[in-house]
Amino acid sequence: MATAVSANKAELIAIANAVASEKMIDKGIVIEAMEDAIQRAARARYGAENDIRAKLDPNSGDLRLWRVVEVVEAVDDFFKQVNLKEAQKLQKDAEIGDYIVDPLPPIEFGRIAAQAAKQVIFQKVRDAERDRQFEEFKDRQGEIITGVVKRVEFGHVVVDLGRAEGVIRRDQQIPREVVRVNDRIRSLILNVRRENRGPQIFLSRAHPDFMKKLFAQEVPEIYDGIIEIKAAARDPGSRAKIGVISHDSSIDPVGACVGMKGSRVQAVVQEMQGEKIDIIPWSPDTATFVVNALQPASVSRVVIDEEEDRIEVVVPDDQLSLAIGRRGQNVRLASQLTAKAIDILTEQDASEKRQKEFTERTEMFQNELDVDETLAQLLVAEGFTSLEEVAYVEVDEISGIEGFDEDLAAELQSRATEALERREEANRTLRRELGVEDDLATMPYLTEAMLVTLGKAGIKTLDDLADLATDELVQKKRQEQRRRNEEAAKRFESRSEDRAGVLGEYGLSDEQGNEIIMAARAHWFDDEPAAAPAETPSEEA
Repeated sequence: MATAVSANKAELIAIANAVASEKMIDKGIVIEAMEDAIQRAARARYGAENDIRAKLDPNSGDLRLWRVVEVVEAVDDFFKQVNLKEAQKLQKDAEIGDYIVDPLPPIEFGRIAAQAAKQVIFQKVRDAERDRQFEEFKDRQGEIITGVVKRVEFGHVVVDLGRAEGVIRRDQQIPREVVRVNDRIRSLILNVRRENRGPQIFLSRAHPDFMKKLFAQEVPEIYDGIIEIKAAARDPGSRAKIGVISHDSSIDPVGACVGMKGSRVQAVVQEMQGEKIDIIPWSPDTATFVVNALQPASVSRVVIDEEEDRIEVVVPDDQLSLAIGRRGQNVRLASQLTAKAIDILTEQDASEKRQKEFTERTEMFQNELDVDETLAQLLVAEGFTSLEEVAYVEVDEISGIEGFDEDLAAELQSRATEALERREEANRTLRRELGVEDDLATMPYLTEAMLVTLGKAGIKTLDDLADLATDELVQKKRQEQRRRNEEAAKRFESRSEDRAGVLGEYGLSDEQGNEIIMAARAHWFDDEPAAAPAETPSEEA
């Protein structure tokens, strides 16, 4: 009998060692799972009302089983309490209020109890394995890892990473790449999330950071930090652009990334299934970087609109198709690389646009300021674009124009101010006709023109305005020009990429929009009772 018991002890420890080694988890977790399973089986044997504990020696395999009871004067709960007389039989120095141990004999596992214990151990081990996987991979986001394709499910590739499984979702795969089971595959650890069914490790081969990490592996200067990849953009499986800069003036960043006879860049291209890569010198000057990013097309002129966060690029007529690229690919990647919206225009388009703007502004100044065409053209030629600029700039800026004097400048500013007042009054009348309440006119930053726009959008009361979110009020309308096709690429078609806010055309910032909305909501709290005033302390106190 002693031999059998000894064999069982040795078997328990052997099982614990084997499971811990196979699942690569701490042996103590397996021992704890076994103790939990034995406790549950003992409660099923002696009654679930008992507070039963089990302890398994991790070295010898000895198992101790006991019941914890409280020493009381009068027993109310037979299962968890014992009187002083009975307690002193178990522990001589027991006193009222102590918790003592009542040893229990070993139990024999029946089929059902054994099955339940097995399930408990499996669950504990599975949970420990999931925790180990999450802890191992949670800090490895952004690394490149190599795995073996285990299976392909609904277009998603499941990769065996050795100690865990990762998934490359369909949108993170390189288009038209053929992946087979048992293929070795490199990918970027994009995200690691803890979920009920275990840690989910999401991989990517389409993310720009995957290309960055590949270059870091192939180019020692990037790994050492001498060369830095400042920006990257990809059209997975087709074309990519990276902007690089060298922190050592003696090293050419483009040449170092290309390598001898293109060996370094070709290694990256092969891993990315033949994706063509343009390596571009990065520049802190936005205009220079945009010109570089649009290579191989040549650029005539770059105009930056800081307010709209857009860049207008003028190219020769014969370079338009090259600048746009196939299906707009070149300009799209350049836009992603520079984080700017880029509009491509030919010399003819730019000339027509400038002429149209010049004519419109001239006519506006003629009508609003009651001046002749020549004087209006002089104002436009000097860079004045609106009545506000004429009305509120320093007088010297206007009188400094050739042929102008201080009297003329003062008269123009006076007329501009009157014109703005006429506009404001006309907008105020229209706003009231639309039914917009006067309370809205007290909100910060809102002009009568803005209130007319709000009225046309159905926002006529403080509650209407207060119900809006900031982006619904001030978000700018972003547009991207796209080419219809390569052969007929004469012009772009502007399409709204996201819905603009009601006042998006007025250039209000998010902070200003938030302030407007909070001011509109202030009346919601006017009816709340004021906090009771604190009692004035007496002189004695």
